[in-house]
Amino acid sequence: MVKWSTVALRVMAVTVPIALGVAIVLASRADKSEPREKEAASRVTPVRVITLEPIDLVPRVRGYGSVSPANVWRAVNRIDGEITWTSDRLANGLIVEKGEELVRIDDTGIRLSLGQNDAQIVSLNVKEETLRASIAISADDLELSRAQVARQQDLVSRGVGTPAALEAARRQELSARANLKNLENQLALSNAERDVLSAQRAILARDLDYAVIRAPFAMLIGEVQAEQGQVVTRGQTLFSADGIERMEVAAQFPIGRMGPLVRGTGNGGGKGGPLDLKAVVRLRAPGHAVEWPAQIERIGEFIDPRTQSANVIVSVEQPFDLAEPGVRPPLRRNMFIEVELSAPARKVLALPAEAIADGKVLVVGADDRLAYRAIETGFIVDGIAVVSGGLEAGIKVVVTDMSLAVPGMAVRPLEDEVLKARLAADALSGSFKQ
Repeated sequence: MVKWSTVALRVMAVTVPIALGVAIVLASRADKSEPREKEAASRVTPVRVITLEPIDLVPRVRGYGSVSPANVWRAVNRIDGEITWTSDRLANGLIVEKGEELVRIDDTGIRLSLGQNDAQIVSLNVKEETLRASIAISADDLELSRAQVARQQDLVSRGVGTPAALEAARRQELSARANLKNLENQLALSNAERDVLSAQRAILARDLDYAVIRAPFAMLIGEVQAEQGQVVTRGQTLFSADGIERMEVAAQFPIGRMGPLVRGTGNGGGKGGPLDLKAVVRLRAPGHAVEWPAQIERIGEFIDPRTQSANVIVSVEQPFDLAEPGVRPPLRRNMFIEVELSAPARKVLALPAEAIADGKVLVVGADDRLAYRAIETGFIVDGIAVVSGGLEAGIKVVVTDMSLAVPGMAVRPLEDEVLKARLAADALSGSFKQ
């Protein structure tokens, strides 16, 4: 006879495992709703955005060119003679001041000619004094002759004079008149001779000044061809020099990149005048860059047909005074440097140029969903795109590089404050890099 305890154990051995299995299945079904919610939440993609706000932008463009002095002087000899003295400062690479004496040429011949000319003028002065005295006497003689003719005419009219006496008086008057005219002509010739001598003296005095060669401005001596004891002739070059008071750089700028600068400045340089822009000359060296303030002087007369670039000539005043040993070298001829032109700051809506693709940008709407918006750009400079249409302030533009972006996709926008601050700062400095 089977005991009830044994039956109970057998029933429990079967029912308990079944009950546990059913409980596990029910529990797993009850927990399925929670993973679905988490999975749905995980599909909301976080994206970096910047909210468009007006910022200050300084449009700028960079070009490159070589340095050349604004003033170049070639010391060309103007008289013939021997070089009797040269300055110790007349050597390649040395700087001389304005008015400094550099070369003397033998002027003995010129001084002798000046002495001869002065002697001729003194002799001419004596001759003129004599002529004036003779003219005064001849004028008195002519007056007496005219009075004699008048008396003879009166006597003939009264019948007491003879025609022969009248004729003789008239001949004497003609002789006195001719003598006076001759003396006056000699005085006129003497005056003309004085003018010739004065011109000759002026030429000799000028040549005497040419015998001493002085620096017309502060300059850097270049090639020297003059030596003491050397006999030189007119037209011979003695040395060359570059002015140091102002240096110029003819830098080339692409025409297409000049538009954002001159737009809105009121001066496009159409008549060759200077642009209303700020200019900086920069020499890039390893680890640092050296800058000089510059001024736009003029625009070149032609466009490079190969590069479609325009020449803009800028100048730097007193570059040697700005030099610092080991820090800022002096600007010298043929240095290849960078020139940066910048326009006054203006308020714009701007975003990184890399956020634009095929003329569109991704934006996040009020419902935190993606949408494409067509955009118009006024210009792009240094990686910054200036918005001219399609977007307005307050729009959130996606700056995350998304491999898959579907319109209507739910996202979680995260304001990229670092990128936004850097964009605003670099819009002023012109060094934005995404």
